[in-house]
Amino acid sequence: MTRAVRIRVDEVELSAELAGGEGREAAPDVAEYALWLGDDALVLAQQLGAWIARAPELEEDVALANIALDQLGHARSLLRYAGTADGRTEDDLAYFRDEPEYRSAWLFEQPNGDFAHTIARALAASAYQFVLYDALQGSRDPVLAAVAAKAVKEVDYHRDHAAQWTLRLAGGTDESRRRMAAALDDVWPYVDELFRDEPLIDRLEGIAVRPSTLRDPFGRIADAVLAEADLRPSARFSASGGGRRGIHFPTLGYLLAEMQVLARQHPGATW
Repeated sequence: MTRAVRIRVDEVELSAELAGGEGREAAPDVAEYALWLGDDALVLAQQLGAWIARAPELEEDVALANIALDQLGHARSLLRYAGTADGRTEDDLAYFRDEPEYRSAWLFEQPNGDFAHTIARALAASAYQFVLYDALQGSRDPVLAAVAAKAVKEVDYHRDHAAQWTLRLAGGTDESRRRMAAALDDVWPYVDELFRDEPLIDRLEGIAVRPSTLRDPFGRIADAVLAEADLRPSARFSASGGGRRGIHFPTLGYLLAEMQVLARQHPGATW
């Protein structure tokens, strides 16, 4: 099955899953929560797309492109739902919001760096998204539950991909191990933000997943991989974060400028 066919099948399956929430408009708080998750996925998709034709081997070009497309699919579903609160489309939310209006966490905004940095970010991001979507399947909101039920299957592959590369780099040459260890040290300070309970969560009891409850299951997944790799990130500091409140890592502005330039120069263009 080609990727194009798979995307079409996924869209049909998701449409069926969302049938229970057809025509449903997101309440403002639910829309804000959908932005949290949608922006995480959108930013990560854009980051991974930069590896196409630059990955260490041809198979990785394909693998990272597929993961990016999965993340883009999650972002589209979540942003589309968020937009029902005020009549904006997924394109409006992706291309015509400025940096302070985004709600992505700092982990997803970390630059690609070398390949080891991308894998370290992927390990943390995929472990977090896996436990998040697994729990979100029980949401009282039928749209969020349906999106999560589809996304968790794809993120499980992302998690395995990141774990296998972590082990491969850690167990390779002295240089690949050094780079993997350095990447984990650089990326791990941005993990804590993912598990902070913002006030929004208190207003979405039974709908959103409380971030603090995900810390332990995330740790079990990440720690198992790191123990097998015989690596332990150093706890030098914990980043302040603030992405859920519109305070972002400096690299996000550059990423958005590149992602949004065509849509802003030619608003309404189609092809």
